[in-house]
Amino acid sequence: MGKYCILVTGGAGYIGSHTVKELLKQGYELVVVDSLENGFENAVVGGKLVKCDLRDKEQLNQIFAENKIDGVVHFAAYASVPDSVENPAKYFDNNITGGMNLLEAMRGNGVRRIVFSSSASVYGEPQSEVTNEDHPKSPTNPYGLTKWQFEQILGAYDRAYGIKSVSLRYFCASGADPDGKIGENHDPETHVIPLAILTALGKREAFKIFGDDYPTPDGTGIRDFIHVSDLAGIHVAALKYLDNGCGTDYFNCGNKKGYSVKEIIEWVKKISGKEFKVIVEGRRPGDPARLIADSSKMSDVLGYKNQYSDLKTIIETAWEWYKKHPNGYKEK
Repeated sequence: MGKYCILVTGGAGYIGSHTVKELLKQGYELVVVDSLENGFENAVVGGKLVKCDLRDKEQLNQIFAENKIDGVVHFAAYASVPDSVENPAKYFDNNITGGMNLLEAMRGNGVRRIVFSSSASVYGEPQSEVTNEDHPKSPTNPYGLTKWQFEQILGAYDRAYGIKSVSLRYFCASGADPDGKIGENHDPETHVIPLAILTALGKREAFKIFGDDYPTPDGTGIRDFIHVSDLAGIHVAALKYLDNGCGTDYFNCGNKKGYSVKEIIEWVKKISGKEFKVIVEGRRPGDPARLIADSSKMSDVLGYKNQYSDLKTIIETAWEWYKKHPNGYKEK
């Protein structure tokens, strides 16, 4: 028997699957719920996997009725910024309505703890180079808005119903499981490190830099990357925080350090031993020069210290995953 049973929504996705692996390692029993629309069954390394869309109230309530759930880690959401701009209704329906169904199922079954996968997108355009949790919340796209709205809903559910939550605001999730069993697989892929690696592997013709005239040391944008295995560890720390009787709170998840696009390219070339074509195009609207997390609260309050989030380890683990799985979780 594990310590107790955690329901993980979206546990077949990128960050969800790594968190499932860490929860299992630490002895938790798991029920993993995923629609498998964007997740992969073979990314789930253990626990009980149930195919379910959170918008299906009847099935969701049945899952709670059939399993003794003690807490929830909630990842399930659509997460593409451009897609959210083109299809906002899709994002409000899935991210908000699905999340509300989850909270109501929790309320009806006496579950009072939830860790929520939020996003740094709740802040909108950064007003300073380093962002802390008190930065104004002004999302610039429907995806970010759904994350901020759901954080506010969680606050209301605490005040009215006593459901305690921790919202984790990610900056740039990156890397792959150091054991090489699971990794990052999006279609289409939009993240900078996978795009560079896929170019090194010959899966893409060229890597594009969007702007090399920013006011940064090498002219390219700087971002705060955090290893996905560190994010998994932070989720476990957040669960323990709630288990210890602590109240609703929110934390930035970052590395307190930024790396530029050119630094990423050079590290990918060095680790892969491959040269590849790089094209410079114009800046994209809304891309800030720097975006770095002040994650002091995470380490001070949750007590978690990043173990894998230096750029070398991030790219080495990502490279090993993609080298073994050039087509992701698909065989061909």
